[in-house]
Amino acid sequence: MDYETSLKIGNAFGGGMGKMGETCGAVTGAVMVLSLAYGAGQENSRNTGEKAYDRAGEFIRKFRACHACISCRDLLGFDLASGEKPEKEKGKIISEKCPEYVRDAAEIIEQLLGR
Repeated sequence: MDYETSLKIGNAFGGGMGKMGETCGAVTGAVMVLSLAYGAGQENSRNTGEKAYDRAGEFIRKFRACHACISCRDLLGFDLASGEKPEKEKGKIISEKCPEYVRDAAEIIEQLLGR
């Protein structure tokens, strides 16, 4: 997948899936990566996808161990779903915390992929 496509495909994951405050986009993206690596597909019908489920569960346990939750609203401490633009202080929270969550998700994925 080219870089531009990869940016587009994950764009609406931010803010807890479409700014709804639900599962953190870094978590959702990580599960998608693990599914690509270990999931079942038509070409490999013998693969039941169980390894993908196992790795996704392991990822979520590790992420929760670092951050206690996987919900955007809980991770940020406020709800983006209200539709209001975050005030300056909340915008600062997003710009400081979200890169940390993405970094931690990437590090956990690397561990799970054995790299």
